[in-house]
Amino acid sequence: MRKLVLSILATGLISGTGWSQTLFTYGNNPVTKQEFLRNYQKNTLNKKPDFSEAALKEYLNLYSLFRMKVREAETMHLDTLSSIQRELENYKKQLSKNYLQDEEANAKLYKEAYERMKEDRHVAHITIMAPAAMAPQDTLRIYQRMDSIYNALTAKKADFAEMAKLYSEDKGTRDRGGDIGFMTALQTIYPFENAVYSTEPGKVSRPFRTQLGYHIIKVIEKRPARGEAQVAHILVYTPKSRGEEGITAARKRIDSIKAAIKAGTPFEDLVKQYSEDRHTRNDGGVMKITVGKVAPVFENAVFALKNPGDISEPVQTDYGFHIIKLIDKQPLKPYDSILTTLKRAIENDGRSQAAKEIYFSKVKAQNGFKEFNANYDELFARIKALPDTGKDANMFKAADFANMNKPLFTMGKNTYTQADLMNFAENVTRGRLMGNRQQVTKELYNMFVGRVVADFQEAKLLQENEDFRNLMTEYRDGIMLFELMDQNVWGKASRDSVGLKAFYEANKSKYMWEPGFQGTVYRFKDEASMKKGLAALNKKSATEEDVVKAVNDENNPNGVTVQQGRYEFSRFKDVPQEKIVKGKTSAAVQAADGSYIVVRAKEVYNSPSQKSLDDARGYVVAEYQDHLEKQWNEMLRKKYPVNVETSVFNAMVK
Repeated sequence: MRKLVLSILATGLISGTGWSQTLFTYGNNPVTKQEFLRNYQKNTLNKKPDFSEAALKEYLNLYSLFRMKVREAETMHLDTLSSIQRELENYKKQLSKNYLQDEEANAKLYKEAYERMKEDRHVAHITIMAPAAMAPQDTLRIYQRMDSIYNALTAKKADFAEMAKLYSEDKGTRDRGGDIGFMTALQTIYPFENAVYSTEPGKVSRPFRTQLGYHIIKVIEKRPARGEAQVAHILVYTPKSRGEEGITAARKRIDSIKAAIKAGTPFEDLVKQYSEDRHTRNDGGVMKITVGKVAPVFENAVFALKNPGDISEPVQTDYGFHIIKLIDKQPLKPYDSILTTLKRAIENDGRSQAAKEIYFSKVKAQNGFKEFNANYDELFARIKALPDTGKDANMFKAADFANMNKPLFTMGKNTYTQADLMNFAENVTRGRLMGNRQQVTKELYNMFVGRVVADFQEAKLLQENEDFRNLMTEYRDGIMLFELMDQNVWGKASRDSVGLKAFYEANKSKYMWEPGFQGTVYRFKDEASMKKGLAALNKKSATEEDVVKAVNDENNPNGVTVQQGRYEFSRFKDVPQEKIVKGKTSAAVQAADGSYIVVRAKEVYNSPSQKSLDDARGYVVAEYQDHLEKQWNEMLRKKYPVNVETSVFNAMVK
């Protein structure tokens, strides 16, 4: 229901400002023609607006009622509720991300990624782990080690694969000499990708650091992008536990499948019958292939197929043997057609942080951002002195820094002190500084600066950006209206037990059971399950549990399902009415899907009967909500009478 209210608002039921002719008033509150038309035209979405008198009157009726409800929520100060303030603040944080960025920098990132996607690069690497929290002296030792490896590769012409086997800590590629295979843009962390695309084929990069550690890469070769392919495959596993014997058996099986294909057996039938890839078997073995997503031998076999329908010879990977059928191949799509996908990928990629930092740097420069490094050093000296052993190890309280009021930085007319940072740090860390003190403190400081800059720009957005301001107003109105509707309609209908019962009593003739039966419906998966179930049902005093135990087991866990309840003949068509007899078990009736249905009726009702409030509660609550809303709408229209300026309205009619 909340989603419905917000979606209605998103189509245009939002307030607006600006000078224009008054179109109507509700109570003492005016609504301008400009506001009405702006929202009316938005509300039509992609359709051409209907400016007929009837359409405009209908919308004016809806819109005026909406404005009354928002006004009522404002009068009740619902926007001061902590739950609404929290939700509004969260929405503001999410929405502002779309505005707090440098569009020029983003455009460069989109274009850079696309240009890189035009080219696949075959890469090997050597990695030594160095977590961000590692002590500086340990980090230095790792860098020196990587530098010596680099010198061995470049000056002494050491073999890259051998050095990777000796020194790399990436277990996934170490035994392959560090060989990753071919890759393209947006498949790895941004600094690593930068190194890949700035290193020429046959060359090795200088050591560089990412959040994982230090790396050296070698670009083995490059090629034009292969694009993507859609294929279907049949997989026969080769479990390592079976060794060579398992490989031999799998090879014989895949050869027999290949022979069946040549004999004309449909590929799809063989997938269902033989493929052991449980992820794709039920979908006909279909999968999409892009560079770097599968084993190189599998990828090469896919792209060696020329035409849709071509089928490969058996291909062996670490998983087993595959036969691959090409469905379709597509080159890299044009930039404009994948721009939306690129944006989404880059938003979730480390490079988006680079664009954000460019934007924040501009904001700082425009607003006179100034840092006081000596005061930061003074604060860090206090932090460094915190105990790192004992029961209070790494613990701190912001209150202990309350007297440190020297500025760390200024922006605009605001000053942010050492104590401000520590208050922020306590909220983020819960008063515990884990890891390297120098690095953790710097990260907290950068986070604090980022939060301040973001808050600063959010405030400016509300003042200066009409689109952002309107969206915030729209969302505010939506969550207030939801709360108001819950208080007056939705929640009230459920909470008001006295009113609900009175409404039921006044309208109980509407809530009737049609002729039907009370009992149990058994649905058997197949004939064998049905026969077992009927044998159990025919025993004296058999219960539902007895039937389930007789039919369902490890080999047939869903042989029978059981449902109990009251059924109306007009809606229950699985078993003919004449076969349903009180106290008897019906004959089995086969359904279109091959299952069998059996009914055991405790009671049969041949005439309509009254539903209790509990039986009809869902219907009664829904209709009581409608009743309450109509009453509430009438009250609002009396409280806020609508007066339309006829001449202004008529001028809109076309």
